[in-house]
Amino acid sequence: MFDYFKGGNMGKTLTEKILEDHLVVGELKKGEEIGIRIDQTLTQDSTGTMAYMQLEALGTDQVETDRSVAYIDHNMLQEGPNNMDDHRYIQSVAKKHGVIFSRPGNGICHQVNIERYGIPGQTLLGSDSHTPTGGGLGMLAIGAGGLDVAVAMAGGEYYITAPKIVKVELTGKLREGVSSKDVILEVLRQCTVKGGVNKVFEYTGEGVKTLTVPERATITNMGAELGATTSIFPSDEQTLKFLKAQGREEDFRELKADDDAEYDEVVKVDLSTLEPLVACPHSPDNVKTVKELEGMAIDQVAIGSCTNSSYLDMMKVASILKGKQVAENIELVIAPGSRQVLTMLAANGALADMLDAGARILESGCGPCIGMGQSPNSGGVSLRTFNRNFKGRSGTSDAQVYLLSPETAAVSAIEGVLTSPLGKVDVADIEMPESFHINDNAAFAPAENGEEVEVITGPNIKPFPLSKPMGENLEGKVLIKVEDNITTDHIMPSHAGLLPYRSNIPYLADYCLTPCDEDFPKRAKENGGGFIVGGSNYGQGSSREHAALAPVYLGIRGVLAKSFARIHQNNLINNGILPMVFVNPEDYDKISQDDDLQITEVKDGINAGEFVVENITTGEEYPVTIDASQRQKEMLLSGGLINKLRKSA
Repeated sequence: MFDYFKGGNMGKTLTEKILEDHLVVGELKKGEEIGIRIDQTLTQDSTGTMAYMQLEALGTDQVETDRSVAYIDHNMLQEGPNNMDDHRYIQSVAKKHGVIFSRPGNGICHQVNIERYGIPGQTLLGSDSHTPTGGGLGMLAIGAGGLDVAVAMAGGEYYITAPKIVKVELTGKLREGVSSKDVILEVLRQCTVKGGVNKVFEYTGEGVKTLTVPERATITNMGAELGATTSIFPSDEQTLKFLKAQGREEDFRELKADDDAEYDEVVKVDLSTLEPLVACPHSPDNVKTVKELEGMAIDQVAIGSCTNSSYLDMMKVASILKGKQVAENIELVIAPGSRQVLTMLAANGALADMLDAGARILESGCGPCIGMGQSPNSGGVSLRTFNRNFKGRSGTSDAQVYLLSPETAAVSAIEGVLTSPLGKVDVADIEMPESFHINDNAAFAPAENGEEVEVITGPNIKPFPLSKPMGENLEGKVLIKVEDNITTDHIMPSHAGLLPYRSNIPYLADYCLTPCDEDFPKRAKENGGGFIVGGSNYGQGSSREHAALAPVYLGIRGVLAKSFARIHQNNLINNGILPMVFVNPEDYDKISQDDDLQITEVKDGINAGEFVVENITTGEEYPVTIDASQRQKEMLLSGGLINKLRKSA
């Protein structure tokens, strides 16, 4: 399989090599739709219940991937039966259909997948937007909606737009106190949260050799905030060292771009001159230097998440905290990313150093990153080593959340104010261990005879809604008009109160877009559905399919926006909702909430990829386009992917 990578194909990027090796449908021409074979999938419990319900709806007996893993890492607070009911469902359906089950406490999906399952050169599709973490290991790892993952598990292709490839050239070496988190914050500063749409960020240069796999994984993880398809590092000596320490040396393949590979764009980062950075509220690309804000009063420090919870991150934090005390005004919480990491910290005394300093240790899971506990105080300032700081995501609507490195977070927790770690830390001797603690007894293999397994379905698990096939005409009111950079957290909030209902769309629908307008669900129901109008980058953030399913349930048939985030646009199409882009962005300003809109000859317009939306209230007309392939147009006409598959069956 991997002979492709051993020469004879000059001038190729690593991304192009892997894509060509997995190409099933189409030609690898930038901007064209292609279908690729998926080797591995991952799901998590927040999106997994719906994904496996969709897998069952496809009539699949056994998954067709090389490996699929179902993780429980999001809905870990078991207040009432709903979360555990979902866990039981996922465990039983995984056992039945050939999926490995990673139980609660085993760790965050992306951290565990890097440790135990990722293989350089393979493709990974996950129902979580931070699946690109696997790019730190040399995988082509992509986040997607649950339905796309279900189709991949069933043996179908995954479709993407053949991406532009951005060369991120790293030179120099990080100084002590500067981390890989600062690298990705610098890339976000240069490229913004909208700068990566339909692009892959490929890391090259002499500086790459100085970064360990966990450091690389931090960068590829948060590359999701660029809106990128994915990010990837070569597979080299650092990769071999990591896999060997995980007892998986046989999975290693050396992979790299050709020396004369051509790229569409170039971003340069000099690691040796980089300094500690911080993303300020309320966007990951609102980046400043720590020095600019040093001394800022803070209330909480949270260390962990799939971005910064590796063994190396935790050891650096423990080293900084050892013999020190967390400031009286600070609450410090730490969540190691996996059971492997937590066990090693407990065995070598680092966990005791954290506890002695005054830290609270959380379970190995997503936790505060998704608003599942540890919400800041009212108006509080929280420093977090996470990947997103969207307004309200922490669970406190008026909190000010800043994103930064573990080193900056740990030093600030001791000092009691935001503090640069430059000149204040000594972690140079913390290196990759020669061997990690290996114990996979919290991950369970599927049944040999899946047909004998009974799937357990709790009362909170409700059928997912389906759109109707597209009619000749569409009409309805503008139910809401929102601004730029509306996130999936706005569209379908995700916090401790709502996460237990992720398998219950009728319940969740009553909270759809309520952070923007608490009356939206009521208005949608009263009007029998209608339209949403959004600004640029509508739907950025999580891959959660619920941000499309809840609107389907409420009768939304179309969203007009200046532009869409990649995964959300795909989710809308998968579920039969028209994602319409204004030809003239200024038309956005001409539409008001409660305007009556009408689209005639919709089917012809979808096939043509363009049509006119008429504002009955004002008499104006707005030309719009549909950025969809022929395959996606057929999905829209059918009322979504499942309807299309059933029709063709």
